[in-house]
Amino acid sequence: MQDLRDVWVYLSASPLLHLTLTLVAFQVGALIYQRSKLNPLFNPVLLAVVMIVAVLTATGTTYSAYFDGAQFVHFLLGPATVALAIPLYRQFERVRRSAPAILASVVTGSLTASLSAVAIGWVLGATPEALISIAPKSVTAPVAMGIAEQLGGLPSLTAVLVIVTGILGAMIGPKILDTMGITDWAARGLAIGTASHGIGTARAVQVNAIAGAFSGLAMGLNAIATAILLPLLWRLFFG
Repeated sequence: MQDLRDVWVYLSASPLLHLTLTLVAFQVGALIYQRSKLNPLFNPVLLAVVMIVAVLTATGTTYSAYFDGAQFVHFLLGPATVALAIPLYRQFERVRRSAPAILASVVTGSLTASLSAVAIGWVLGATPEALISIAPKSVTAPVAMGIAEQLGGLPSLTAVLVIVTGILGAMIGPKILDTMGITDWAARGLAIGTASHGIGTARAVQVNAIAGAFSGLAMGLNAIATAILLPLLWRLFFG
């Protein structure tokens, strides 16, 4: 047993362990997702998060120690986001024709996502610090955390809410759109990208190329719109 403890102490100090844990957890989640015939309830990101949290809790590993290894995957978020420009380029002509409608829908979606979250939090008695942490929940994590930090919120809380929002959007967003009778792939992509950023966009890319392109566009535009509008509105009403 002592030998096993010594091995674990050695491995836990290596960034490679937590990088491997992250990759294995996602691959297991993706396999379960494929076996479930792409059932959105078995979202691979959600399954990976559950597995990683379970391992970290069982081993008493801190998040900072885990992130020493996971930061290599985190770094790839930037190139992966930029790569979304490829399907968007292929749909450029359609995007150009629909530019006014796209801008109107993204701005409306950005305001709705932020204001509805703040309204619900305010009714439930949340503090101003918690409210500003909740407001950018539908924006991609780096931008959302930056907005929350600049306005006096809690970036760590914002990060959690962003992940939860993305996972829920990827899981139930398509079903909601089906129920509402929205069949146009561009419209579906805009809705998913605006509401559930990168995680939702990953799901949209898997389902349809047009939806993926418009979802990636909506994710980027929503980040810009929220970064501009949310500080203005926050200072107007709470400044």
